[in-house]
Amino acid sequence: MAALVFITGASSGIGQALALRYYRAGYALALVARRAENIETWANTHGISTDSYQIYSCDVADVDSVLHAAQHCISRQGVPDVVIANAGISIGVDSSIRSDLAVMAHTFAVNNLGMAATFHPFITAMVQRGSGTLVGIGSVAGIRGLPGHGAYCASKAAVTAYCESLRGELRGTGVKVVTIAPGYVDTPLTQQNRYPMPFLLSAEAFAERAFAAIAAQTSYCVIPWPMALVAKVLRLLPNAWFDRLLAGRPRKHRSDKA
Repeated sequence: MAALVFITGASSGIGQALALRYYRAGYALALVARRAENIETWANTHGISTDSYQIYSCDVADVDSVLHAAQHCISRQGVPDVVIANAGISIGVDSSIRSDLAVMAHTFAVNNLGMAATFHPFITAMVQRGSGTLVGIGSVAGIRGLPGHGAYCASKAAVTAYCESLRGELRGTGVKVVTIAPGYVDTPLTQQNRYPMPFLLSAEAFAERAFAAIAAQTSYCVIPWPMALVAKVLRLLPNAWFDRLLAGRPRKHRSDKA
């Protein structure tokens, strides 16, 4: 029986690229997204056989929806070998605007609670089996806060801390926790950015490197590696220097495109 990977946010971008990489490695696919029809079109385009994947329609911001998709996966395909909590959103916010507080709450619901809900249904079964890998997709944006990115940066910093906590909790059980922190990847999520994106990777190139890091069960990995160096330098900069460096930097679009 083929190994199984469960991927949220599989209807576009990084999620689709990871799904294709795992399919080419011989994995069966459990693909989770709100837009199931997008996955079917993509699978047909890439010649992925219908018996190699199942689609689970799900709103990751809704815990019960995530749990239902996971339980459906277990009943149809079994307990996955790899679970990738990839679903995420990135929207600019301004905390002085009342409506942006709802945007922040939704960002946390998808990027953080949605990740925990994605892992939750599989943990006990993986521990009982003595194997499995839980993968959280973070971001280098979680290393330092960027003006106008308060919700996204905070949520991705929380991803790193959450996965680190979970890794410690599962130590010795055979279940591994991997955190992948992408730099800039060319996806629909980043194509609206209005600022420079150094070391921009295609989704396919990112997926290749992420697949290798997950297979090696690397606890934390920044992709591409030059962004890890940039992130470390930014982390070490005194606050006054960091603030001056980012002064005047274009901000991410808010939900009303402002």
